[in-house]
Amino acid sequence: MSNILVQMLLIGLAAGVAGGMFGIGGGAIMVPAMVLLVGMDQKFATGTSIAAQILPIGILGAAVYHRSGNINIKYAVMIALGLVVGNLFGALFANQPFISSETMKKLYGIFLLLIGGRYLFFR
Repeated sequence: MSNILVQMLLIGLAAGVAGGMFGIGGGAIMVPAMVLLVGMDQKFATGTSIAAQILPIGILGAAVYHRSGNINIKYAVMIALGLVVGNLFGALFANQPFISSETMKKLYGIFLLLIGGRYLFFR
């Protein structure tokens, strides 16, 4: 499997874990990862993220991005595979007795600060 496909699978896995833990979607995880870590164009990353989530939430948005040529179907499928597995792991972790709601709030806040800081101050 090529390096880029492994990266897409890992992005999907991370997004799935965060989705299972925090209930967040592609805009918060997949798009920044594809833009900042892989160097993908913002619109292309957004289109690919939506395509990965196509059933049922992204179908109309994905159609628009597809019409504009801003989707990589192969990447979207790899991310979707990672999402399925990662979401399970994230949900299992977040629902452990030793993980409190307060801990989840703090983890989510730290995550948002890191992503926001990266967007504001780098690249």
